[in-house]
Amino acid sequence: MSQQGALRARLELLAREVAKFGAVGAVGLVVNIGVSNLLWRYTPIPTVRAGLLATFVAILGNYLGFRYWTYRDRDKSGRTRELTLFLLFSAVGAVIETGVLYVATYGFGWNTPVQSNVFKILGIGIATLFRFWSYRTWVFKALPAAKPAAGEPEVLKQGRTERVAADAAVRR
Repeated sequence: MSQQGALRARLELLAREVAKFGAVGAVGLVVNIGVSNLLWRYTPIPTVRAGLLATFVAILGNYLGFRYWTYRDRDKSGRTRELTLFLLFSAVGAVIETGVLYVATYGFGWNTPVQSNVFKILGIGIATLFRFWSYRTWVFKALPAAKPAAGEPEVLKQGRTERVAADAAVRR
């Protein structure tokens, strides 16, 4: 496989991963905004606390989507480690997300329902960038690439690498 072909294959895999991450995230966004608005409208829970509670509800659902769909082909050997890191990085993302809502609500006094939703979505957007990077880098680690056998001709090595990449793409 040429370098250009290899780059194209890597970009296609990344695009597929981003699309799956985005689909799971979109469902999480709907859950997060829906729960936030229900809590803001029907409970006396303060804006930021309700937003944080909604974030944690969405995080629980997102883990299932990421583990069993987006990253289903990734290493599954260390589930305790994976879940611990997922919760840690999700908590950092929740701080980022809620921090934006906190500054808007208490720093600027912007706490109408429309303003709260705008800043909730802005915070989610910023936190999503962090979450995507941290989840793919630390939480859902890629399985190591297959190593070529010693003395195997280069043509066979390339062919096997292409088959492994094609098999991985088919499984997704």
